[in-house]
Amino acid sequence: MSFAKIYTRGLFGLHAPLIEVEVHVSSGMPSLTIVGLPEAAVRESKDRVRSAILNSGFQFPTKRLTINLAPADLPKDGSRLDLPIALGILVASGQLPENCTDHLEFIGELALDGQLRSVTGILSIAIACQQAQHQLILPGSNAQEACQLPDIQVFAAHHLKDVCEHLAQTQLLPPFTTLPSAQHAAYKFDLADVKGQLRPRRALEIAAAGGHSLLFRGPPGTGKTLLASRLASILPPLNSQENLEVASIYSIANTSHPFGQRPFRAPHHTASAIALVGGGSHPKPGEITLAHLGILFLDELPEFDRKVLEVLRQPLESKEIVISRASRQITFPANFQLIAAMNPCPCGYAFHQDSRCQCSPDSIKRYQNRISGPLLDRIDLHIDVPPLQAHELQNTQAAENSESVRQRVIAAYELQIQRQSALNMSLTPQQLEQYATLDQTTQKMLELAQKKLNLSARGYHRVLRVARTIADLNQSKTIQGQHLSEALSYRGQHQL
Repeated sequence: MSFAKIYTRGLFGLHAPLIEVEVHVSSGMPSLTIVGLPEAAVRESKDRVRSAILNSGFQFPTKRLTINLAPADLPKDGSRLDLPIALGILVASGQLPENCTDHLEFIGELALDGQLRSVTGILSIAIACQQAQHQLILPGSNAQEACQLPDIQVFAAHHLKDVCEHLAQTQLLPPFTTLPSAQHAAYKFDLADVKGQLRPRRALEIAAAGGHSLLFRGPPGTGKTLLASRLASILPPLNSQENLEVASIYSIANTSHPFGQRPFRAPHHTASAIALVGGGSHPKPGEITLAHLGILFLDELPEFDRKVLEVLRQPLESKEIVISRASRQITFPANFQLIAAMNPCPCGYAFHQDSRCQCSPDSIKRYQNRISGPLLDRIDLHIDVPPLQAHELQNTQAAENSESVRQRVIAAYELQIQRQSALNMSLTPQQLEQYATLDQTTQKMLELAQKKLNLSARGYHRVLRVARTIADLNQSKTIQGQHLSEALSYRGQHQL
């Protein structure tokens, strides 16, 4: 046989499109040509493949080899195509049986001695392979990650020779069936570490229950970062599908993340816009995608470049980020919960007329104006975090821990899913009319508040969403006056 077709996968954002590696062996001067938009790492594979084949005890054909990577209009990058190219050459040259690769897909980078090395994005590849009802042969170091998927047949190999013996049926590879532990790693932070700060703790609970964004404002050392770092410990657990989404993102980014935990990302204020939203010549996920289904914490918010902060406006609404390049357009998920913290002025002490503050009114205004009005309008809860008194710090009585708060959050979360199949933060204006109805008294209250606080239409709807969450935490079917007034008290503070 002078022709072979091997199936493998590429990576396009979080998707893994099917790639057919077609190999043709013909008479002529010895050469190897790879066509089908191969990029540098793929073009270099011919040298790795040649050495791996020879060092595995096979013959490299001294004929004209043409390798086509279809579809031809999809750019091929990375070293994951080494194994399928090598197998295609061996099948086309008659060193492996015909049709031995049916219903199989192959992924892996080859070392010069034929060893298989791990590749990135294996979970996305495994998901696509499972949907195609194919079996997957991959490097042994990637097998554990692929087995996070249920009902997928994976074969782990450590050498090119192992794969060839399996295909020739001289020594079959055993199916890799080890599943990751179902035990979720425990969060290392607990809300019981926070002393005092009852109002910020309450706001944190509301944000967790409804998926709302939150801004802490206060002088240094009052516990803003401490509070934000405890939010993940009171959020509802991820379900199996959400776990796979998060794991797929971190697999693409080649970054580790504890299985079962919600992401918590806290980029430094020197981060660029590309670092935040993702990008590059081969677009990779940024911080907002790595925070998908978790938390993006921006500490010292005014210290971020204003242009960097402005890129958050669209993802906060659409819950995704579209990265456009000349040759491709990739969409990454970005359903994150924004938590931010800031000082009230450059020195940090312009809080309730603190005498330590020496900042002029103009410098305070310039500092606060680093955050645009449209971005502030997209933040649901604006909370002052006051300095703690000595008696609060010396109080030895244990505060409420994360587990007890988490139970209330889960109860409110389940109520929302049962009622509307979404969190309150995701309610559309039409859904708000259905699920966040107000009586005449509360309608009048909200009308007066809109005039006094100059609420935009977006701000009006965000107040209703927060009020709906507060009512859910109280297990109330309707929004009462106290629920709406509490929601308005959090909104009013965004007038810095």
